[in-house]
This record gives sequence, structure tokens and C-alpha cells, in this order.
Amino acid sequence: MDIRLGNGFDVHAFGTGDHVTLCGVHIPFDRGLTGHSDADVGLHALTDALFGALAEGDIGQWFPPSDPQWKGAASHLFLEKAVERVAARGFQIANLDLTLVCEAPKIGPHAAAMRAEVAGLAGITLDRISIKATTSERLGFTGREEGIAALATAALVSA
Repeated sequence: MDIRLGNGFDVHAFGTGDHVTLCGVHIPFDRGLTGHSDADVGLHALTDALFGALAEGDIGQWFPPSDPQWKGAASHLFLEKAVERVAARGFQIANLDLTLVCEAPKIGPHAAAMRAEVAGLAGITLDRISIKATTSERLGFTGREEGIAALATAALVSA
């Protein structure tokens, strides 16, 4: 059996806006996240974890920020491509684990919706998706509420 693990990490700063999009879920907030695409830090980290498990580079190689076609793009497109590559390479996603690091917005009330969205995008059952949050105890840029960080792990098994 071929088992692959990959990890992903992403960061986006807060900017102007009235919501953040995390794992495809719009969360009302007094700021937005800035980035070339929709800045969905959760989906970006998950996408990188899948590409990493396949040893196929990273999100920036597949969807370069220098390419104007990705300006403002919905991040579900990135995750869907990574999921497509998993299947094309003869693997299945065993599980996805994501940690969001932020003081605000509160993730707990939205975690179930995020899990459901990621499960649908990844084509796997809800019990194979973990989405959780932590703070950085008011340390660093996340502690100063300047942005959000995300760390993801993906496990793949041969199909």
C-alpha cells in the first residue's frame, strides 16, 4: 500500500471588507482577507497539503499570482484541481486536517459548515475532515489580529 502525507501552510492579512471566506464559508466580520485570489487561507493550506503529498509542487506553481486569470478567483477551484490530481495519480484522500490560527473571527460556530464544504469539495465523507482553531495567545501577527494563518495535513492512500 502506498501512503502519502503532505502538509500545507498559508497566511493572509486582514484588509477592508465585511466578511472573511474560510473553507468556502462566508463569515461576517469587520474586515476581509487580502490576497490575489479570494484569500481563503484554509482552502489554500489544504490545496498545498494535497499537492505536497503528491510531490507536485505548490499552489503558486499551479495558480501563479502573476497570472491575471487567478485574480479574485474562488479558492474552491484550487482545491478541486488538487483533488483531481489525487485521483489522476491513483490515490484516494484518507483524511484532511486543518488548523486555523486567529484571535478572530471565532471559528467554532462555523466549523461544521466548513467541514461540510470541504467534504463536498474533496469528495470524501465528513468523518474524514477535521477543522479546528487555536489562538496564538496574542503573540505575533495573528495575536495582534493582523491576519489568519492555516496549517493543513493530508493523508493519501493508493486507490
